[in-house]
Amino acid sequence: MNKRIKQEQETGRLSLGVVIRISLVFIVLCGIVYPLVSTGLAQVLFPGRANGSFIENAAGETVGSELIGQKFDDPMHFQSRVSSIDYKAEASGSNNYAPSNPDMLKRTEESIAAWQEANPNVPLSELPIDLITNSGSGLDPHITPSSAKVQVPRISKLTGVSVAQLNQLVDDHTEGRDLGLFGEPRVNVLKLNLALDSLLKK
Repeated sequence: MNKRIKQEQETGRLSLGVVIRISLVFIVLCGIVYPLVSTGLAQVLFPGRANGSFIENAAGETVGSELIGQKFDDPMHFQSRVSSIDYKAEASGSNNYAPSNPDMLKRTEESIAAWQEANPNVPLSELPIDLITNSGSGLDPHITPSSAKVQVPRISKLTGVSVAQLNQLVDDHTEGRDLGLFGEPRVNVLKLNLALDSLLKK
């Protein structure tokens, strides 16, 4: 009986040792080796994206990320989508209001009123829906090409840049569908405004 107990104890110690060794191996592989390899590969293959997809202006200053929307208060700039979180990346998300929600209706009405005040010569019927609606994350850096072009009359009047030049600027910064199939044509507002700033300095 004692011999059997000793054998079971020895087997238990061996099993515990195996478990500990396997755990240490996986801790090293998954906690150290894998993160280092994946980070290293990302830095080599996609350095820009791995570091946040930051965008610099003509002076070489970092002004944002191409993945995160910003608010542009200057009416001479193209405006982004509405953001219920004020474009705070640490608070990604939206209120997920139903169309009948009173707060949603109030915000939409305020957005429409602000649009009409800033763009009195553009009929409300031409206002694209994405300029008065929030994206799911509240951080969408893109607008549709039509949402950019509908702002052209205002920007042309304020900057003196011709409508034709501004429309061409939008066309030049319109990104197509991913792989030609997925998503919709879109315009990165930050990149577009940086291009506009460069045009105004000429």
